[in-house]
Amino acid sequence: MKNYFILFALSVWMTGLSTNAHGREIPDFFWMKKVGAMSYPVQQAVYNVTDYGAKGDALSMNTMAIQKAIDAAEQAGGGIVVFHPGIYLTGSLFVGNNVNLHISKGVTLIGSQDIGDYKKIDTRVAGIEMEWPSALINIIGKKNAAISGDGVINGRGKVFWDKYWNMREDYEAKGLRWIVDYDCERPRGILIAECENVTVRDIVLYQPGFWSLHVLYSKHITIDGIIISNNIEGHGPSTDGIDIDSSEYILVQNANINCNDDNFCLKAGRDSDGLRVNRPCQYVVIRDCVAGSGGGMFTCGSETSGGIRNIVAYRMKGVGTKCGLRFKSTCQRGGVIEDIYLYDIEMIGVERPFVVDLNWNPAYSISKLPKGYDMEKIPVYWSKILESVSLEQGTPVFRNVTLDNVTASNARTCMNVVGIANSKIENFILRNVCIEGNKAGKIIWAKDWKLDDVQIKAHDELILEYNENVDMP
Repeated sequence: MKNYFILFALSVWMTGLSTNAHGREIPDFFWMKKVGAMSYPVQQAVYNVTDYGAKGDALSMNTMAIQKAIDAAEQAGGGIVVFHPGIYLTGSLFVGNNVNLHISKGVTLIGSQDIGDYKKIDTRVAGIEMEWPSALINIIGKKNAAISGDGVINGRGKVFWDKYWNMREDYEAKGLRWIVDYDCERPRGILIAECENVTVRDIVLYQPGFWSLHVLYSKHITIDGIIISNNIEGHGPSTDGIDIDSSEYILVQNANINCNDDNFCLKAGRDSDGLRVNRPCQYVVIRDCVAGSGGGMFTCGSETSGGIRNIVAYRMKGVGTKCGLRFKSTCQRGGVIEDIYLYDIEMIGVERPFVVDLNWNPAYSISKLPKGYDMEKIPVYWSKILESVSLEQGTPVFRNVTLDNVTASNARTCMNVVGIANSKIENFILRNVCIEGNKAGKIIWAKDWKLDDVQIKAHDELILEYNENVDMP
């Protein structure tokens, strides 16, 4: 195992590093040149939604009119769908091949608050394949498409947030906390699924009912310069920022996210259903981004079943985020999380800058059918979540993660790293890391860490238990 560790450490340096303007080394792995959209819609024909009957009066329902403009552009081989300044009420929209849905300054799309205006589709939600409402804006099974412009997409999701909290109170009383997120149908903001060469650029996204921007089963996607803010009118539950789900060759840059769950998140399926699908999340670059309020500036999991690997995040800043660099899973998920490189990260007032948890949120993660329910009569997706996974399949593996040039100040707990006896947190490299906080925290069940210039500044000692070759200063 030590030889494997040495080879991995050498591979990090031999793969290639370049130097930025400050003389610091930044990652330059060979696959990084392949991330992002390789093409962009170039067709210049303009399709104004007003010509198809849309009204930007904030009152008229415009779903059919806007969709007609999109469909006309796609049928003609592509084009730019535009809006006169105004506020356009709409349900689910579906962007086509070679179409650029351009939402310019002065234009706001507002989402319907009637769940019936969101067509149900076959999709994956929180790691489970099932039928669920579509997003406000969808690109599904398409190539060479875009959503652009510095206008606003407002999901008006508070009605769905309130619905969730009411349902959760009822479900918790019945012992059904683990299924309420799936039973409570809430629309996402933007869904990109089974696509290739798609760009989302410069838009502002507010208040989705559920996740903000979900990239699913796709490749060569660019997300550039977007702003996401989900905490207007309260804190929307599970309103993640950007979720990259079993997708590859993804570029996220220049994004600013305030939400009420994970800000930038990598996912790969949940439990038996995720193991069945077995599609990894891989070859992802996240750079030059800011996370404000939210559950995790950079998060891997908790849906890890298909594996998460070959991820680079650098020049990121977290301000007041709950967690900073966050890795989470459970012993039902399985999957290997490896070859993650996190560089040039600054965290200010982040409560827990570095977290690894293999027993995350048991009330949600561990499913058990209460008495009085018939297995033959429950929904199919309930059965998927209830299906047991063997210990061998379900034990996740976290290994080969590098933190380089990472600083954190005003933390509550500097480190909270907890593996398990049969899956230690293995081969982590910490280089030029300085974390200042109230409590030092703990590292438990870890193995073969390499440390170089690591400082943990706290009021107490770091707890080290059941570790092998982990010698913290």
